[in-house]
Amino acid sequence: MKKSVTRFAAILALFSSLFISCSGEKGAAAQKASEKTVYPAGTVIIYGHGQPQYLKQYFDAWLERNRDIAPEVSIEIVQTKGAAASREKITMTYLAGAYADLPDAVYLDPVNLMDLAKGNIVKDETDFVQPFISQLVDGAVNDAKYKGRIYGLPESVRPQVLFYNKAVFDKYGVDPAQMSTMDGYIEAGRKLKAKSGGKVYLSYIDPGSLTWRYWGRRGLMPQANARIWDNDGNIVIGNDEGTKLAFGTLDTMNKEGLLLKSAIMQPALYDAMRRGEVATFYIGAFWDEFIRKNVTETSGQWRVMTAPVFASIGKAGAPVASYFAVINKPEGKYTGLVEKLWKDFHFDNEPRKEWVNKMVAQNAPYANPISLEMLKDPFWKEAAEFYGGQSFREMEGKGLENSSTNLIVTPQDAEADKIISAELEKYVAGNQSMPQAIANMNKNLKSKIGKAEIAR
Repeated sequence: MKKSVTRFAAILALFSSLFISCSGEKGAAAQKASEKTVYPAGTVIIYGHGQPQYLKQYFDAWLERNRDIAPEVSIEIVQTKGAAASREKITMTYLAGAYADLPDAVYLDPVNLMDLAKGNIVKDETDFVQPFISQLVDGAVNDAKYKGRIYGLPESVRPQVLFYNKAVFDKYGVDPAQMSTMDGYIEAGRKLKAKSGGKVYLSYIDPGSLTWRYWGRRGLMPQANARIWDNDGNIVIGNDEGTKLAFGTLDTMNKEGLLLKSAIMQPALYDAMRRGEVATFYIGAFWDEFIRKNVTETSGQWRVMTAPVFASIGKAGAPVASYFAVINKPEGKYTGLVEKLWKDFHFDNEPRKEWVNKMVAQNAPYANPISLEMLKDPFWKEAAEFYGGQSFREMEGKGLENSSTNLIVTPQDAEADKIISAELEKYVAGNQSMPQAIANMNKNLKSKIGKAEIAR
């Protein structure tokens, strides 16, 4: 009898502990729900460039899905001329101590992100983003690191691909398959020029600062294993073999008249495209949105292939990463909200697809996801009428294969870009040769910057 009572007491104690445990878990869950952050009324300010009005369509829909935590919050995107303009405006505001006038977040490229990270103007996101890294495409955070810490949330990782107008190639009987190598790319340009009587250009060259940004930093330089700095931060651009290969290739195309001198993303260039006078665009998957938006009448003519490689190196184009950085404001009342916005944009598949469909209907910009799980959806391999039934999204993914390593990025690169670009602008204007331009880059970098800080 005594044993039975003891056994019953033990069973009763077990059930009691289970009940208390379950009640405790429910209580903890209820407490957690009641502690959910509800953000104060106001406006989240984000600096962006390009065509941010289309991204705002996602933001506004996202806010409506999250009114439980942001009942009286709106999001405004302030458009700037570019990442450098955003950085300069934020830096001046921060140094003036006008923290209330700072944005809450900003879209940046690695060069301008690095400059703000050095000044502790953007938030260290290492602890927040670390759990997500294994779920993202390779290298998503590589260019957001400063002294081993991560200062930007990866927004997109886009490859270098080659867009070409198949109708132009068919008209003049030039095989686009030869453009798999850089030598073949140039040879295709020579054939198009000869067969069209000089009417058709292989591509374009911008007389302003964007020749360095696209042909140089993002395109030919990484593919040629070129360097501005060595691993110790010393300037080596003046005698670097990769630099000679990269700029020598651009020089060949320019001197042989294969490149139309025209500002990028401007009406004159679009008009030339409509007339079938510009056959290809080598630098950047971003060209997709500009072609679709501005030369809709060429729908069905364009195709996409991976970037041509230097035969001696064999690497495709380097991926271009952009970042969403949270400003290190003293209060930062919307920090958690913009971090959630970033997370949902990259891991909530259905709303992302819905937004992309709206962008396609408007011929508006969008990029492939960086979430590995999201990329498994067949949606990201769908055929596109604009590309004659080819899947641009699938080609964008393939463009990340066998990619080159990007140039070393230092906090000094924002200033270095201005110096290098100025010499290329003189070259495009015909005021100096390419060897002279490289020599002047080397000299001016040494005199105005000296040794760079290798931040990683």
